[in-house]
Amino acid sequence: MFEILSQGGLIMIPIIICSILSIAIIAERYWALRQSAVQPKETLPQVWLLIKNNQLDGAKLKELKKESAFGQILSAGITASKHGREAMKDAIVESGTHVAHELERFLSLLGTIVAITPLIGLLGTVIGMIEVFGQLVIVGAGDATPLAGGIQKALITTAAGLSVAIPALIFHRALQRKVDDLLISMEQASTKLVDAIHTEKDE
Repeated sequence: MFEILSQGGLIMIPIIICSILSIAIIAERYWALRQSAVQPKETLPQVWLLIKNNQLDGAKLKELKKESAFGQILSAGITASKHGREAMKDAIVESGTHVAHELERFLSLLGTIVAITPLIGLLGTVIGMIEVFGQLVIVGAGDATPLAGGIQKALITTAAGLSVAIPALIFHRALQRKVDDLLISMEQASTKLVDAIHTEKDE
């Protein structure tokens, strides 16, 4: 494997760097986007219990905001609840936008890796083919063996670039879907809290 990689020449270095970055991003995002870290199941019942018992003060709101992304959204909504249902919803939407930005951290970089690694590989192939045709001019086409070896070497970078880009694309789509699912879940749960708070106030 190392011999094959070394045949690709210097152009393999950015491809390997992209490969390491993509693995690191994928591992970090899957860890960061755990349901238990983003939207703990116990958060909403605990918050509702504190509201019912009139125990949700400023200190607990700050703690809730730091606890998780979902806590941050709920905290923004609860803070704005005294201004009415619509103000609470607006605060939740605004906070959700900030949370979405945090959840999508590094995904744009992963998308860039998906886009550029095949191009880097193609560049390596083009450079390799230029070298092959340069040798063709010098030695002629009598012996095809060196030419075949040169073409094989040139194609290694394209194969390497695609080998990085294809899995990165799959994981990029999967992580983006995971972010979307988490945002929808948090929005639905936040809406339940809005309805619960203002239904109780109306009564």
